[in-house]
Amino acid sequence: MSDNEEGLEAEATESEAVDETAAEAVPADETTDDVSDAEAPEAEAEPQEETPVLDEDVMPDDEADLLIPVEDYLAAGVHIGTQQKTKSMERFIHRVRTDGLYVLDVSQTDDRIRTAARFLANYNPEQILVASSRQYGRFPAEKFADAVGARARTGRFIPGTLTNPDYDGYIEPDVVVVTDPIGDAQAVKEAITVGIPVIAMCDSNNTTSNVDLVVPTNNKGRKALSVVYWLLANETLDNRGAEPAYALEDFETSL
Repeated sequence: MSDNEEGLEAEATESEAVDETAAEAVPADETTDDVSDAEAPEAEAEPQEETPVLDEDVMPDDEADLLIPVEDYLAAGVHIGTQQKTKSMERFIHRVRTDGLYVLDVSQTDDRIRTAARFLANYNPEQILVASSRQYGRFPAEKFADAVGARARTGRFIPGTLTNPDYDGYIEPDVVVVTDPIGDAQAVKEAITVGIPVIAMCDSNNTTSNVDLVVPTNNKGRKALSVVYWLLANETLDNRGAEPAYALEDFETSL
């Protein structure tokens, strides 16, 4: 295990949940009664945003100490999963709604944002790469990169970016953050190939076999992604000893 992976494992242990790594791969078809990532119909298209319900039961501990009020998470729809779940995401799901949508445990989302921020704060900012192919993830990912001094690759991830030294856009980051392991599969694949830790925002339908640290969240919604990237940026800055100076509005994608 490399020094980077040891550092990430230590952070995940601190949050009392260690994610599956590549060595603990979950087979692509290992789902419960649902579909695998490879079969997920929403992998390419951006779905319409689900209207959040503000009085939902979204975590087991109503008194949990969160970075922002639970109502703010609810208003952004961070808790709204899909109608599919994978076995590797079961532990992050709080319940299932009557309409079949899985509800993610917001307290775990909050905890994993803190863990990811502590881990990222240990890196040279320029050695952090954030990738996002999803339309709603592109702007907040770029804003996150700008806020913490990282590099961003949004839109289509060009093959060879992390593996081909002859490619003009070749880079050698130390850690990769992705919006969705499905849409950002090329970035994840290349990171694993060269041994770079992967932090990923994962919805109920994602498998996490190639993800080192999961941040459970609705990774398809415009508002949800804005909130998670905003919190991750401010927490990373705070862990560096810098003053977080960004408002949520700075991360919101215009319609």
